[in-house]
Amino acid sequence: MAVHRKRFRVEDIAGGEMPILDVTEEATPMHSEIMAELRAIRAQMAKGSVPLSGSAAMAAIDASTAHELAEARTMLDTYRAQIEQCEKLKVELDLIHDAIDRTKREIATLHGKSFDGGEMAKVNGELGAVVGGTEQATQQILEAAESIDQAASAMSKVQSADQQKRLADDIQERVISIFEACNFQDLTGQRISKVMGTMKFIEQHINAMMEIWGGVDAIKAHVPAHAHVDNRTEEEKLLNGPKLAGDVGHASQDDIDALFD
Repeated sequence: MAVHRKRFRVEDIAGGEMPILDVTEEATPMHSEIMAELRAIRAQMAKGSVPLSGSAAMAAIDASTAHELAEARTMLDTYRAQIEQCEKLKVELDLIHDAIDRTKREIATLHGKSFDGGEMAKVNGELGAVVGGTEQATQQILEAAESIDQAASAMSKVQSADQQKRLADDIQERVISIFEACNFQDLTGQRISKVMGTMKFIEQHINAMMEIWGGVDAIKAHVPAHAHVDNRTEEEKLLNGPKLAGDVGHASQDDIDALFD
């Protein structure tokens, strides 16, 4: 197919006439190649996905960003909760460490000044002296009372004034001996006061340790159930020693007298 070229005015003015070029042979292959390329591009576009528009792409980016931000916030909240739990655990551990440290100091004080020191040996010595002094004084009083009884019996049988005077003097000496023996009460009181001071010292530190761990009520909660069971025999239950003021479970003299009424 021949291509008709437009004739420009400049060619008419020049009076000449431009030769007409026949581009049929050159245009046909070029056109075919262009069309083939266009068909290939169209086929590739048909196979591939349709690209998103600008607004759709921004919406997709915003959605992805919001999702990642939500995940980051969730993770941050989780870390924050874990940090709070760790802080609470640290506070509790510090309290336990302080309680153990204070208990160790109390035990060290008791061990150094009472249980393993000279104070406990002194307490044992004082109690031994109380027992020994009481026993010695009791023996002295009993001997003096026996001598007085014998002298009084002999005095009623003798008629001589001199013998009666000697027996009276002997009785008087024995009475003085009893008075001297009664001085053990003062010494015993002083020794018992020292022992009570040491016992109070121990009691104070034991109470301090009990307060460290919540007081008496908290300690009672950990007492074994079998600790309150009295496994003593009937004879052993009678060996309670003398009755103290305010003790219950003892028969009074009035109760005993009532049995004979």
